[in-house]
Amino acid sequence: MQRVVFCDFDGTITAVETFAGMLKDFAPEVSAQVMPELYAKRLTLREGVRRVLESIPSSRYPDILTYTQSKPIRPGLVELLDFLDDRGVPFVVVSGGLRGMVETVLGRQKRGGTSLLERVAAVYAVDLDTSGDYLQPLSEFEGDSELVAKVQVMAQHPADEQIAIGDSVTDFNMALHASVVFARDRLSQYLDERQKPYLPWNDFFEVRQHLSQLWGDS
Repeated sequence: MQRVVFCDFDGTITAVETFAGMLKDFAPEVSAQVMPELYAKRLTLREGVRRVLESIPSSRYPDILTYTQSKPIRPGLVELLDFLDDRGVPFVVVSGGLRGMVETVLGRQKRGGTSLLERVAAVYAVDLDTSGDYLQPLSEFEGDSELVAKVQVMAQHPADEQIAIGDSVTDFNMALHASVVFARDRLSQYLDERQKPYLPWNDFFEVRQHLSQLWGDS
């Protein structure tokens, strides 16, 4: 059986909301207007995230990457990757945030000389054009409502079983289309409203344990 795991980054791989936190720190006034509208789903991610990013001067991008470096990873990720590697299951990172932030966090985490960035099958996220005065987001998979349309990304990795791991509004569409969903925080509430089944989780040790049981390993 062919399986693929799709995992969010901000607040999922990271133990804190790294991208959302960055937006609040680097564009506090615009974020204060936009973020509540995003969480209430009155504003699309595509429109809201673009509006906040385009208000940040390009000169601040190095500071954004510096801000990212200290953000902790949720426990159990290495062990989950080991588990998936043993079974030949790809782990794909799908983020509605910035590629540079994802690569900074995963690139600094090393085990045996290999970074976590080298261990993931692929990273899909928002790229940036920093040549102008303000950040300009670029996305190969921009959709009607998302800067990174995660369902489009899932279509790039067809499988008998597609597993989604997430925590917030950016993961909602991905979760609706996944065979198995691990949800926490706001995503749990959204899925409860839609009566979409999911497995609650707090760290990647729990994800590994659930998958082991689902796949008949124990």
